[in-house]
Amino acid sequence: MVHSMSVSTLTASRNNGFCGLSTLSGSHFKLINTTQMNSGLERNVLWHGTAVRLFLKHPSRQRQRGSRVEAGWRFKGNSQEIDATSEQSESANEDILIFFFQLDLATRAQCALNMEQYEAAQQLRNKLTEVEAEVIKQREAKRGFASKSEAQDTAISILCLRTDMQKAIESENYALAANLRDQVSKMETESLAASVKALAYENVQYAFRLGQKVRHKNFGYRGVVCGMDPVCCESSSWMESAHVEKLSRGCNQPFYQVLVDVHADPNLLVAYVSEENLLTPPDKPDKDRFDHPYVSFLFFGMDTGGDFIPIKQLREKYNKPRYEVPNDPADEDDKEDT
Repeated sequence: MVHSMSVSTLTASRNNGFCGLSTLSGSHFKLINTTQMNSGLERNVLWHGTAVRLFLKHPSRQRQRGSRVEAGWRFKGNSQEIDATSEQSESANEDILIFFFQLDLATRAQCALNMEQYEAAQQLRNKLTEVEAEVIKQREAKRGFASKSEAQDTAISILCLRTDMQKAIESENYALAANLRDQVSKMETESLAASVKALAYENVQYAFRLGQKVRHKNFGYRGVVCGMDPVCCESSSWMESAHVEKLSRGCNQPFYQVLVDVHADPNLLVAYVSEENLLTPPDKPDKDRFDHPYVSFLFFGMDTGGDFIPIKQLREKYNKPRYEVPNDPADEDDKEDT
């Protein structure tokens, strides 16, 4: 279930940034032009090409690129060669950028409040509410859910049909009554099926969590989970190019938005990967450096286990609790010895 983001959970730093991070509205990452906010999702966002260029522009990044290790990018299956770009997802990338847009709107609203610009703050909060509602609606539609408003409309339609059916019976128009009865039965069946599907999706058990470092089973690159869906929510054309039908669990398994380490491939950026194609790093935790232009906006930093700590708004988006790193028994023994 996707939760809308509360403005009250956001705080603005001295440089108008979000949660102490670099500002999204500054010269480097300007995600929104307030003069262009005329409808639900009109936005001026930073697309991934610009983000990668900014990220790799730093001299230290350029030096590191020269020494990166190539992963096993291609594998053959059923006489067809598949590479990592088959799982590249503009849809997942756009979903992340819209999330940045929401954060930026909320930060601007908070800044306006701090500066006692109440009218501007109210306009920004209204726009944020509008964007959040549209994002939730589109996300539910993409997953095959019926939104709450659509469910309410369906319930009202069923009541109206029942009323018309009763009137038809009273007027002895039995043919019309039978037709209305069939319509009611069909709508109730579809509504029940949608409710069961939504409940099943809400109870999906995910093998990976937000911020967890993973490695691709076939392509070998390192990545970080930054989003998840209970089933594949991509288009049929994307699923065809990614050969989703050849997966042992098909499209009806969790799929993850994965940030790809730029040292593995600076152009892949965001991949949409099935659960069966992801692995956790073996043996010891992965505490090696991980670089990606989105990391500083989605995570606070790394925990003691080497995984990233998602910001509160990202956890709220996916309705996930805060993850506590379990204590290492070896560390406890060392403390007792000292």
